[in-house]
Amino acid sequence: MEKISEAFRKQREHHPEIKRTTAEERIEKIRRLRDAMLEKAPQLREAIYADYRKSPAEIDLTEIFPVVAEANHAIRNLKKWMRSSRVSTPKTLLGTSSEIRYEPKGVVLVIGPWNYPFSLVINPLISAIAAGNCVAIKPSELTANTSAFLKGFLEKLFDPREVAVFEGDATVTTRLLAEPFDHIFFTGSPRVGKIVMEAAAKHLSSVTLELGGKSPAILDSSADLRKAADRLVVGKFINAGQTCVAPDYVYVPASLGQAFLGELKSSIARHYGETEDARKKSPDLCRVINGRNFERIKKLVDESVARGARVVVGGVFDAAERYIAPTVLSDVKLDTPIMSEEIFGPVLPVLAYDDLSQVYRHLRSQGAEKPLALYIFSENARTTEDILANTTAGGTCVNQAILHLANPNLPFGGTGYSGVGNYHGLFGFKAFSHERAVLRQGRFDAFKMLNAPYTPKVVKMIERVTRFLA
Repeated sequence: MEKISEAFRKQREHHPEIKRTTAEERIEKIRRLRDAMLEKAPQLREAIYADYRKSPAEIDLTEIFPVVAEANHAIRNLKKWMRSSRVSTPKTLLGTSSEIRYEPKGVVLVIGPWNYPFSLVINPLISAIAAGNCVAIKPSELTANTSAFLKGFLEKLFDPREVAVFEGDATVTTRLLAEPFDHIFFTGSPRVGKIVMEAAAKHLSSVTLELGGKSPAILDSSADLRKAADRLVVGKFINAGQTCVAPDYVYVPASLGQAFLGELKSSIARHYGETEDARKKSPDLCRVINGRNFERIKKLVDESVARGARVVVGGVFDAAERYIAPTVLSDVKLDTPIMSEEIFGPVLPVLAYDDLSQVYRHLRSQGAEKPLALYIFSENARTTEDILANTTAGGTCVNQAILHLANPNLPFGGTGYSGVGNYHGLFGFKAFSHERAVLRQGRFDAFKMLNAPYTPKVVKMIERVTRFLA
């Protein structure tokens, strides 16, 4: 564990040099990172497949493509992001000029998750490099093969005084959190997010927490059921539902319930196979990460069925393979555990409603547990605006699912229980930057007329200025 303290010390000593790097130098680092990833893509695919049997095509789509997109966006825009920006001067400060400069936070820690073990480490790293930081990285021990790949991959690209990778279990994470990092970027569960935030508070370290929660989807009576079902199936069952913005459950008008369930069944058949046996053999369905999560998800389904829920499709479990079939449940009771715990697996409850006010009451009843995402399916602009006005979420798609995170011009992050702060593109650059205020005094100094000693003349001047401003 002393290696962690030594690595932190060396990064702290080295950071002044990294801070002074130009936009061109940082761009070259990001370009080198992107190109090396593309060169090593076969080995990356092998590592992720070994961790939880994810198909190469889905690895490209969810691990490699997002990194290429993030890197390219930073390469195109970093010079503009790094420029200082002038701000206007109030009349009371006549004779001054002001600007905002972006400077790196310093030595930062990135703690990665297991569900997208490569892209959700590398994308924050790109933002941190763009902002001029030194970075310590802790990948997830649950994806050991990908973590080993990451360590070897990054050690060949970067001096450890700039980027260092630490493998290991929770004890390594705890030891890293004992260091006074200038910023901590964590992706994972709200439970662990609280631990990270508590550790950060001891050093007054700033944090970005990318968490999760139960992200709902809401259909209204105008929704195109086939399109809604297809987009929700893709958003839900990619990565076996192990996605922080996966639709967690769906609300549909009671009058359209059966028709919508039929569309979900048809969509699952189109994407993953006509029969349960075909779906189990599909190369496009990855496995649940480990036995503990497999048993947790199975228990949620079993408890729901015991309370009267109906399995519309799926419900097949194979512990030996950690396989859970794409599963749709109906008639789910709101007070069952599956409706209070984030599912994080390939199970989609469908709930019926008669009036949107019922949906709003349910969402508000969850208190501070605001979702990371919310999905609206409607062809009615007025209803869409009503849902937006009566709900809150980290991000929202209308007539689509999960794709908002693919736009680098949008901030990605949660609110309340689903996270603190955001990133992607400019927002990632800002997450790892300090906005430094700089005021320059010119030859004329208007403010000196309001300085002490506060003679009757100065007091009268302050009064006049106050009335003028009002």
